[in-house]
Amino acid sequence: MTTTAVAHAPVPLQRSAGRVDLAVRPLAGRTRLERLHQAGCLKLRFPRPIGPSAEAVLINTSGGLTGGDRLDQSFQVASGGRLTVTTQACERVYRAASGSAEVTSRIAIGDDASLAWLPQETILFDGGAITRRLDVDAAPGARFLLSESVILGREMMGESVEAGSFRDRWRVRIGGRLVFADDLRLEGPVAAIAAQPASLAGNRAFATLLAHGPGLEGWVPAIRDMAGEAGGASIVGGLLVVRLRAPSGFHLRKRLVPLIRALADGALPRVWSV
Repeated sequence: MTTTAVAHAPVPLQRSAGRVDLAVRPLAGRTRLERLHQAGCLKLRFPRPIGPSAEAVLINTSGGLTGGDRLDQSFQVASGGRLTVTTQACERVYRAASGSAEVTSRIAIGDDASLAWLPQETILFDGGAITRRLDVDAAPGARFLLSESVILGREMMGESVEAGSFRDRWRVRIGGRLVFADDLRLEGPVAAIAAQPASLAGNRAFATLLAHGPGLEGWVPAIRDMAGEAGGASIVGGLLVVRLRAPSGFHLRKRLVPLIRALADGALPRVWSV
């Protein structure tokens, strides 16, 4: 009697997919929802507003990202509206068996509108892989503050990121004209790259802030003082660009929070105070 082995195709691993689409507009002295769509693992929650601004809190119910996950986020602020977008917690990027997590964010800001994009830190774990894209299309009279911060492993947990992939692409247009293009690629031997003086000089946390609005040129000296020796600030294409690096997420936040408070058109989101 002979037996024949039957080859089975590998079972595909389950992946997370999420999408949110939010539009707000001013009505009766406050910014209110005009359109809301949410699907999959992405949800939006709206704390009770204080004043005329609306606050949206992004929640990824999958509990983190890994290779093959896909998130798609779209936000639109009509003329005169004010919106702050943040996240419920830090986004964790776990070791990827294959592929890369992908996160796409699109933002449109009308004239005399204000937006603050203030997600909490992204934590990259060893072997994690993520590709992000942020596209902003703002009217000339719009005000905005964009902030993204990254931590390479949690120091207090004894974690380190020896290898991985982090790709981040920003494109900002004002009045249809490209004014800021930034591409970051931290890939392969992450620890060795981060140790280089021209990179993170051994630090494990970093952030970028980008602000547009009236009178920012006069803020540069004060912002440079707040950023400290391991940071910097410049006016580029009419935008205020701030870079920070720090030895840990705790030390990064100690400098990041005062900068956000100084530059934001409104109060810091309550989840940042927890």
